[in-house]
Amino acid sequence: MSEDQDGLAPLSALQHLVYCPRQCALIHLEQVWAENRWTAEGRLLHERVDEIGSETRGTLRIGRGVTLVSRRLGLGGRADVVEFRRRPDGLWQPFPVEYKRGKTKTHDADRVQLCAQALCLEEMLGVPVPDGALFYGQPRRREPVAFDPPLRQRTEALATELHRLLAADRLPPPAADERCARCSLAEPCGTGVPHRSARRWLDSRLAAANEEN
Repeated sequence: MSEDQDGLAPLSALQHLVYCPRQCALIHLEQVWAENRWTAEGRLLHERVDEIGSETRGTLRIGRGVTLVSRRLGLGGRADVVEFRRRPDGLWQPFPVEYKRGKTKTHDADRVQLCAQALCLEEMLGVPVPDGALFYGQPRRREPVAFDPPLRQRTEALATELHRLLAADRLPPPAADERCARCSLAEPCGTGVPHRSARRWLDSRLAAANEEN
C-alpha cells in the first residue's frame, strides 16, 4: 500500500484518482509505471522548475519543491512552487503554483491536486490560502484557481476515497473509454483482464530486462 509509516498518501495520487481510479491503483498499489510522450513532457517541465532553485525578490519569496503535509487529510508530498508575499500584518501569504504540461483539462484533477496543496499549507502555517494558480506548458501562462467551498469539499472527499482505495488493496475495474487512449498505463492495465494482471505484466517486463542483461 502506497502510504508511509505515518499513514500519509501521496498528494499526486489525488490527481490520478480523479483521472481514473484504476490508474491510481496501478501506480500507488501495484507500483506500475510506464512513460509516454505526455508523461515525459510533464516530467521534463517539472525538472526545469526544480533546477531554478529558491529566490527572494523584495517582498516576494519563491520556494520550489516545498514539502507539504496534512495530518488531518493524511496527505503528503511536494509543491512545485509556493510564492510567499508579505502581508500588512507581517505574515507571509502563501500562493501555490503547480506546473502542468499541455493545456487546461476538461476534468478537475489538476485543480484538486492544487487545492490539496493549499489545505496542507493552511494546516502547516495557520493562515488561509484562498487561491493559487496552474501554469500550463503549452499556452505558457497561469490559470488562476480559487479554492472555493465546493472545490475544498470535493478535495477532502477525494482524500477519504483515496485512503479507502489504498486500504482495499484491489484494482478497480478498467475505465475502457476515451481516457485509455492517452494513458501511459494502457498496456499494463489490460482492459477486461483479472485482478493482478498488472503485476504479471510488470514481472514479465522485469524478466525480459534481466535476460537482456
